[in-house]
Amino acid sequence: MQGALQSLRLHGNVIKNAMLQHIRVMNPAMLPTVFSRFESVSSARLEEHGFESTTIRDILKAKGKSADGSWLWCTTDDTVYDAVKSMTQHNVGALVVVKPGEEKAIAGIVTERDYLRKIIVQGRSSKSTKVGDIMTEENKLITVTPDTKVVRAMQLMTDNRIRHIPVIDNNGMIGMVSIGDVVRAVVSEHREELNRLNAYIQGGY
Repeated sequence: MQGALQSLRLHGNVIKNAMLQHIRVMNPAMLPTVFSRFESVSSARLEEHGFESTTIRDILKAKGKSADGSWLWCTTDDTVYDAVKSMTQHNVGALVVVKPGEEKAIAGIVTERDYLRKIIVQGRSSKSTKVGDIMTEENKLITVTPDTKVVRAMQLMTDNRIRHIPVIDNNGMIGMVSIGDVVRAVVSEHREELNRLNAYIQGGY
């Protein structure tokens, strides 16, 4: 994951190299004009298009409620076995945990990693251990809001070595995104930005 993040951080060099490839066939005397033109547009046109402006809200909209796994939940009193079974059946890597009878209040999340580290490695029984005993509690959760930039979310997930992050607004939890969702969104945005630069260089703006 660190490698992927470092690679994405090099987008400036990628863009510069892409531009150089396009203008290499031009008269060298035109280079100052081209780069001057590019610099003048970077704070206007590119900002208008929203370079690195994709937000968590965009990811949730693209995924839809049925795909993000955020509506799958278990309670603190459920067994770890049942929680892992639910994750497997729905092909997700984490579940929201709520207190019994309080389905609108998040108590924490439980992930595949919790299962591996706190059940398998420690030799505990998943059928006799409660989810509440191994979950990451609500007050320790790293969260984002719908308006958080995707690049920021990726940084948070990488720095804290987590693969899932809850999305919270004023009304509570509204979704959950994975590191895979975030990386795909960043890669897609950088690809679109390169396409915009290419169109600009070719006179599309």
